[in-house]
Amino acid sequence: MSKHRHGKGNRGPFPASAAAQAEPVVADAPRAVDPFSILQDYESRSLAHVVGLPEQLDAPGLWRGVGYRVGQRRLASGFDEVVEILGMPPVTPVPGAQPWMLGVANIRGNLLPIVDLKQFLEGERTVLHEGQRVLVVRQPGGNVAVTIDELFGQRSFVEEQKIEAAPLADGRYANFVERAYRLGDHEWGVFSLDRLARTPEFRQAAA
Repeated sequence: MSKHRHGKGNRGPFPASAAAQAEPVVADAPRAVDPFSILQDYESRSLAHVVGLPEQLDAPGLWRGVGYRVGQRRLASGFDEVVEILGMPPVTPVPGAQPWMLGVANIRGNLLPIVDLKQFLEGERTVLHEGQRVLVVRQPGGNVAVTIDELFGQRSFVEEQKIEAAPLADGRYANFVERAYRLGDHEWGVFSLDRLARTPEFRQAAA
């Protein structure tokens, strides 16, 4: 998967949530937002909760990425793995697809597969809600969007916060959680969206 680098660009506020719909999978048309723009408001709050971290921003082994939740797990993925962050778009189901393949959405004239990441990893369907977000990931042949349960914004970790990844890397997560950190009272697994996009089962259903 080719890497996508973001320039600094203009940084705007978090977009408004989509209006509630009779069918939760259908929401107002999403507006593309550069991850750095959508995370600006989160950054200062994220750093404020970690004593000493502002002084560690140039520390060896510093890692920064997008923090989010899938099920009960707090995960983070590299900025270069996230193409866009969108609100949940209107989805058209695909007959005969895998249960975790929610369907396809028309994003600026391009059909984008929408995958229920929690169901793919855990076998349990995500309960879609008004403020649902999806992460757009680049994969061979085109982009794909995966649902997340909650977006936390930017997270930064240093080497001394690294912990054993096993508790966060059981089941299918073991294929994608590369390492883990403890930040405050929470454990975070670094989740490889790049590896997910190259997994044969995922690619076949989300191509």
